[in-house]
Amino acid sequence: MSSTPGLFGTYGGRYVPETLIPALDELDQGWRDAQADPAFRNELDELGRTFAGRPTPLTRVERFAPQKRLYLKREDLLHTGAHKLNNALGQAVLARRRGKRRIVAETGAGQHGVATATVCARFGFECVVYMGEEDMRRQRPNVERMKLLGAEVRPVEFGTRTLKEATSEAIRDWITNVSTTHYLIGSCVGPAPYPELVRELQAVIGREARAQFLDAEGRLPEVVLACVGGGSNAIGMFAGFVDDQNVRLVGVEAADAASLGSGRAAVLHGARSSVLADEDGQIADAHSISAGLDYPGVGPEHAWLRDSGRAEYLGTSDEDALHAFRELSRLEGIIPALEPAHALARVHEREEELVLVCLSGRGDKDLAEVLAH
Repeated sequence: MSSTPGLFGTYGGRYVPETLIPALDELDQGWRDAQADPAFRNELDELGRTFAGRPTPLTRVERFAPQKRLYLKREDLLHTGAHKLNNALGQAVLARRRGKRRIVAETGAGQHGVATATVCARFGFECVVYMGEEDMRRQRPNVERMKLLGAEVRPVEFGTRTLKEATSEAIRDWITNVSTTHYLIGSCVGPAPYPELVRELQAVIGREARAQFLDAEGRLPEVVLACVGGGSNAIGMFAGFVDDQNVRLVGVEAADAASLGSGRAAVLHGARSSVLADEDGQIADAHSISAGLDYPGVGPEHAWLRDSGRAEYLGTSDEDALHAFRELSRLEGIIPALEPAHALARVHEREEELVLVCLSGRGDKDLAEVLAH
């Protein structure tokens, strides 16, 4: 989908210290070799079925949107409770192939941290997860899950104490320990080859959903919606439909963390993308009730999809996301994470009848935050 390897139009690339270039080259070669090896795909497929619980089902929700034929792709039913495990499993197998047995990761909502800790427990890897203090407060159950799984959770105490700073600290750790460590990035962000790598590992969502929707309705959806923070669940879902020009692709951001809706081209965490920044390029603070959307950047492929017109990106307020959270819970018996609740909040205003939403995670982690509001 990119015009040049590592680039999506004018976005992507590598903006990193020179010391990291050999590690990225090694990762890129390891990724190419893995893609060409049927044993890699076979192992991932087997882990998906027997460990993660794939395929996840498609659920029609009639009471939430009685005027539409609305289906949810149920990534909340994946082991660990969110789509993050797809990527974590793939990168863990890749790290083992490359002889890396120490893993560092960043996390905001905690779901990527839990997925990383889970695969490290499964493979016997050392695991260090960086997490902002504010997110640790908001997502306490996931912090305890990571520790139970054997991970070391390192609090980040500067800046906004959220995902941006956690990512910066994880990168610093990786630079220091690059010979023994794999950085298991949690979204389709960062320097090449990470955006492409994560998209391909999450594309299982879109492949499954496309086939399942065809089975259910005999045709494709008119519109596909997914929440966008860094953007991995959305890019994985969109991958199944991006070549179907009659299917509209809609990403939904938090209104006060809308990197695509109100950002500018800038470099953040090793890649050029659409970023919340001032005229001098200083990164601005993002805010969302949802820790997983509380990030001032986005994957570079999303910026390219926006500029090309293939996808549109909308914002949702905390208030509207909370309303959708409560409504899906009350009407359908499904408690969503606050992240996909942002996408659900935009369903009713759509003119299309056949609608597909990626329910990227479950809401257990968000109950304290929701009750506080």
